[in-house]
This record gives sequence, structure tokens and C-alpha cells, in this order.
Amino acid sequence: MWIGTLYALAAGLMWGLVFVGPLLLPEYPGALQSVGRYLAFGLIALPLAWADRRALARLTRADWLEALKLAAIGNLLYYLCLSSAIQRAGGPLPTMIIGTLPVVIAVCANLRNGARDGRLPWARLALPLALIAAGIACVNQVELAALRADEAADPARYAFGALLAVGALVCWTWYPLRNADWLRAHPDRSPRAWATAQGVATLPLALAGYALLWGGMALGGAELPMPFGPRPAFFIGLMFAIGLLASWLGTLCWNQASQRLPTALAGQLIVFETLAALAYAFMLRAAWPAPLTLAGIALLIVGVIAALRVRPVVVPVARPAPADPQH
Repeated sequence: MWIGTLYALAAGLMWGLVFVGPLLLPEYPGALQSVGRYLAFGLIALPLAWADRRALARLTRADWLEALKLAAIGNLLYYLCLSSAIQRAGGPLPTMIIGTLPVVIAVCANLRNGARDGRLPWARLALPLALIAAGIACVNQVELAALRADEAADPARYAFGALLAVGALVCWTWYPLRNADWLRAHPDRSPRAWATAQGVATLPLALAGYALLWGGMALGGAELPMPFGPRPAFFIGLMFAIGLLASWLGTLCWNQASQRLPTALAGQLIVFETLAALAYAFMLRAAWPAPLTLAGIALLIVGVIAALRVRPVVVPVARPAPADPQH
């Protein structure tokens, strides 16, 4: 349990980096950052695939199709929505919307995976989820108040950014549930090889996306110099850093956690990503969080600790009645 929790913490610390990229590259479209990040991830995965070639050879066609789906929705589409949301609404608002993931995933997992993982009793799960939700609400209240005080803010732009963040939330509710399904169904497979497989599956999608984006921008007369924009060295270095740390190593740590923890509990531990993203955002602002923000962060941490004390209860599986020997 605790080893799985530490893996989830490591994944959260690295995934928090993805909220920094759009703030450091405001002049780069979200679509370019998405395909750039996952093109880097796919290239990083190639030598790792050679090291894991025996484990990857065991994957069936159905496994590769599953990796392709996870790559398309959990990687490219998710980061396209997230990076575009951050550029339109700033860092904190999308972070808080994504921060509802622990609640959303825990509820979804508890509804669909009770027979496999056991069910976390709703009565005992209510308090941790309420603490997490209250913490997110506190932090969100501070950020929304700051937005209302900004006379230069564009409400329509922020609203569209919030909508894109909801799209990212949907993608990343689906991804960890589906990824955990595969990992729990294949306990003999290497989580590292599965992370590498998703990177390999991402590469052709990212290449095609990059080519389409480049061609579309050329036809549309975009001013952004392609293929790497106005700051090529910084863009390439940041994409490879995020691709290595957040995409591959973060996915590896999350896979390790997913094999050790019930899906409902693992879903709650995505709160570590929210905490890391908030910490990085305030570091970039060079500002200390407001008291209500600190109270919200404390509630999040207490909620996670409370969740770790909840143990799943085995769900009895109904067995068919034996046939009547007289018939």
C-alpha cells in the first residue's frame, strides 16, 4: 500500500510539470506543444523499446490497439485540451478543474470495479472525498476572486479555457480507469514495458499531427516560424524534458502504483499532481499562496491521508443456482 502510494506521489510530482510548459511558452499554440511533447516522448521510447523488446514482443494486436487508444486520448487529446486551457485561463483555474480528478475517478471506479478491487464503503469514503472537494473549492475561490478583480480579463476567453479544462478532465478520467483495467488484467506484464508501449504508439500519432499542423499553418499563413517556433532550442529542450519526466517516467511510476492499489484509491492519489502543479505555479509567480489557498492545500493532504485509512470490502459474487438433477 505505502510503496504504491510513494509511486503515485512520484508520478504526481512529475505530472505537475505539464502545467508549467504552456506558461513558459505562451506564444506557442497548444496544439504545437501537444504534438511536440509526444513526438519527444515517442523518440525517447524508441531506445527504451529496444531494451524492453522481449516484453513488447509478448503484446498482442489487441494490446497494441489498446496502447494506441490510451496514447490518443490520454496523451495527445488530453494535453491539447490542457495546454490550450492554461493559455486561455491561466494556470490555477485549469489546475483546479483537473484537481477534481480524485473525486471523479474515485466515484467512477467505485461504481464500476467493485467486484474486482473490492468496494470502498461509501460511508467511510464520504469524509475523505468531502475534504478533498473542500480543499479544491478553497483554492478555486481564491483564484476566481483574483480573476474577478482583473479589469483586463476576458470572460469569454476564460470561459472557453474552463471548457477546454473540462475536456481534459474527461480524457483523464477515462485514461487511468482504462489503463488500470489492462494492468490489473495482466499482472504478469511489466509496467515499464507498458509505459514504453504507449510511447511507441504515440510516435506515429504525434508525427502525423505535427505534419498536419505544420501544413495547416503554412496554408493559413501563420506568423509562427516552423518547425520549432521562435525559440527552437528552449522549445525542443522543454519538450524532451517533459516527454522524459512527465510522459515516460511519470507513466511508469503510475503503472507501478496502479498494480498495487485499488483503482478507487489510486484515483484519489492523483491529488498529488494538483498539489505539485500549484507549487510550481506559485514558484513561477514568485508569490506565497493566500491563507485560504494554504487551507485548501491542507484539506487536500488530510483528505488523502484519510483515504489511505479506508480499506476495500470484498463484494460477494453471485453464483448461479445448481441445476435441478430431475430436469
